[in-house]
Amino acid sequence: MRIGLYPGTFDPITLGHIDIIRRAATLVDRLVIGVAINRDKGPLFSLEERVDMIESECKALSEETGTEIVAHPFENLLINCAHDVGAQVIVRGLRAVADFEYEFQMVGMNRALDSSVETVFLMADARHQAIASKLVKEIARLDGDVSKFIPPLVKNRLLAKLDKG
Repeated sequence: MRIGLYPGTFDPITLGHIDIIRRAATLVDRLVIGVAINRDKGPLFSLEERVDMIESECKALSEETGTEIVAHPFENLLINCAHDVGAQVIVRGLRAVADFEYEFQMVGMNRALDSSVETVFLMADARHQAIASKLVKEIARLDGDVSKFIPPLVKNRLLAKLDKG
């Protein structure tokens, strides 16, 4: 069984994330969405809320692709999380050249820690290249329309969290 790990903070999950998840699910038998706890980033949503949104959004994707998709919180090194879930592949999404520099460094470090875990990059669909959770939250805070960037359930939860709904 080929297991992939798609890590991120997902604060909140966006249509860009969902696009990468949908495409990654065609490459593996089981896709683990690694939800980083990352206290340094100070997420807007709690870990439980982020996991719940991911599970809600991925249920239909799992049925559509026939791939098991599960959320897995983690707070350790990414390579250790890959070991914990039995992943042979780490999936990373790229939006722009700026993402590549950071990701290139991460691949090098992960390969130094364990060269048996491969990293696969998926380019974001052109419609989703500008989407970043940080920007979505900022647009919502300033009363902008985030409907083009996040699913309806996530939009409702984001607006409620910001006392805008």
